Amino acid sequence: MRRRHFLALIAGGSAAWPLVARAQQGMRRIGVLMGASENEPEFQTFLAAFREELGKFGWAGGRNLQIDYRWAGLDAEATKLFAKELVLLQPDLIFSSSTFTTAALLQQTRTIPIIFANIVDPIGSGFVASLARPAGNATGFVNLEPTMVGKWLELLKEIAPHVMRVTAVYHPDTAPYVEVYLTPFKATAPSLAIETIVAPAHDMSEFDSICAAQARQPNGGLFVVPDPYFLTHRAEVALLVAGYRLPAVYFNRAFAEAGGLLSYGNDIADNYRRAASYVDRILKGAQPSELPVQAPVKFELVINLKTAKALGLDVPWILQQRADAVIE
Repeated sequence: MRRRHFLALIAGGSAAWPLVARAQQGMRRIGVLMGASENEPEFQTFLAAFREELGKFGWAGGRNLQIDYRWAGLDAEATKLFAKELVLLQPDLIFSSSTFTTAALLQQTRTIPIIFANIVDPIGSGFVASLARPAGNATGFVNLEPTMVGKWLELLKEIAPHVMRVTAVYHPDTAPYVEVYLTPFKATAPSLAIETIVAPAHDMSEFDSICAAQARQPNGGLFVVPDPYFLTHRAEVALLVAGYRLPAVYFNRAFAEAGGLLSYGNDIADNYRRAASYVDRILKGAQPSELPVQAPVKFELVINLKTAKALGLDVPWILQQRADAVIE
């Protein structure tokens, strides 16, 4: 009986051994679940900013921190599988890159702390009870500031005053939060004398058809809703839009760098840097429920003058002066 009792104690406590061993060695462990492919240079840049900031708090991979990465791309099944794998590793916390990775992680654990880096609607997605008091095991940083949608339309109208009809394009599967953007889009447009159209695109073929339809009539433009699918396909998006000679506004500078007309949005790398402070606080004993969800604080406007010239647009000098970057 004593032997069976001893074996039962061993089995029951085995799950805690990794945590105990790491504590004894001074080594902490975090998981990272990325909703992108490992060969995406932008996301490597984001993680580099994250690790650099961790270093400022004294955390270094291989010295006192073990980091387990999982790259799920936009594959729903891979996201679920990697979420489960990371939870089974019993890390001290898990860093999550997107709405989808966060949802998958929360399906697997309601105890391991989760820090999300760049999501849209944590309350509507059911991740937190409120921004000020998350209440559960997840908290982090969002990429939406309430006035951003109006700003996108204002910028598009400023650079292309002739635009009178704007189509908002989104991917239904990768933008479940789309109404957060569409509601202010529809509310703001009339004040700028803009007619609104909403068009879901499940793939690039549908996106091509939407662009073609918009280009058949004069004075059309595009608003690409923040969406990981279109960010992944930004080069193809920018090429198609340019081919149809449509003025378009985008949510991330990567589009402008790929040939898009202009972009305005939060600096994603900055959210990753700021997330490192929450990692530090949780590793030092704080609870996610104690850390409020934070809004973006750094934004960037990028204008592609080469694209503007190809569209026959004369970019106002004052707008160029306001830009954080001008691509010539």
